[in-house]
Amino acid sequence: MHEEQLRPEHGPLAGFTVGVTAARRAEELGTLLQRRGATVLHAPALRIVPLADDSELLAATKEIIHQVPDIVVATTAIGFRGWVEAADGWGLGEDLLARLGGVRIMARGPKVKGAVRAAGLTEEWSPSSESMAEVLDRLLEEGVDGLRIAIQLHGEPLPGFVESLRAAGAEVVGVPVYRWMPPEDIGPVDRLLDATVSRGVDALTFTSAPAAASLLSRAEERGLLPEVLAALGHDVLPACVGPVTALPLQGHGIDTVQPERFRLGPLVQLLCQELPGRARSLPIAGHRVEIRGHAVLVDGDLKPVPPAGMALLRALSRRPGWVVARAELLRALPGAGRDEHAVETAMARLRTALGAPKLIQTVVKRGYRLALDPAAETKYGDA
Repeated sequence: MHEEQLRPEHGPLAGFTVGVTAARRAEELGTLLQRRGATVLHAPALRIVPLADDSELLAATKEIIHQVPDIVVATTAIGFRGWVEAADGWGLGEDLLARLGGVRIMARGPKVKGAVRAAGLTEEWSPSSESMAEVLDRLLEEGVDGLRIAIQLHGEPLPGFVESLRAAGAEVVGVPVYRWMPPEDIGPVDRLLDATVSRGVDALTFTSAPAAASLLSRAEERGLLPEVLAALGHDVLPACVGPVTALPLQGHGIDTVQPERFRLGPLVQLLCQELPGRARSLPIAGHRVEIRGHAVLVDGDLKPVPPAGMALLRALSRRPGWVVARAELLRALPGAGRDEHAVETAMARLRTALGAPKLIQTVVKRGYRLALDPAAETKYGDA
């Protein structure tokens, strides 16, 4: 919304903090966000555990070798590769690939297609949307009554997928390639939850439904769920890579934003539009001031501001041009106690950080106000 004011050396996400809950491809997502100026707080809400030693995967592999399915649905590249590698480890790799060579394979998206072909196999069909819903529609349209279908599970719930196929008369075999487990170190997740509650992050990104469910589950364990949901419902933007990922949040009544294409690049582009569009932009003392998560744009220059200063600035911007009493500003300060001197100290630091002292006026014995330009008084007077 106000991106055109930002100087070219700053990215569109400059001044915003984004939480990343992904375990897989977290580095890639973090790099994309940082390149656009964001500060990234990474807290993998889950870890992926391969099932090379798992009896379930071994049993499913043997079952497929001995009783070949009609159709195999490959859902993730990492999962399909992991399955073939695990089968190799058990000495079953050649047998598995030989059986799959005569089977109709459906691959969800180009990366999965690449993994299928790398194994020396050829997919029959792949949806352009990378959507499991499109795969399901195709199977149901063709008719699956009496068919045996193997689905490479990838740790995420597939709502209605297996049930719909079974209801249409198919026999479904699940191939569980890896599991989602809680992270070994819960510390980063707890810090991300604390930052969410204190509004220390501007957005949370989710790339898998289990990660979203895990984060909410940990919030519930700590007694923070109502506060986390309140933050996600108002101040902290929940951004999901697609509709399946959003399900755990929607189950708690949280609306999310999602890109049209379910990929990391479009997810980051969506944040580049949404977060600047949510920032408050005001004409103050002859300057254009935009209040972002942990920084302020003053005429397009990025000014990092300490958390206490941001808390004061937000309190003042709720009623721009109006005097806000010291007592009210004290309540807005994180952990300030009862000493109004803390307001004066934080205010002095805020003015220094902004580099334009006249933006905030001191009103003797009353408090402080943003020096809103006269032309804007009527527009913001009732804010």
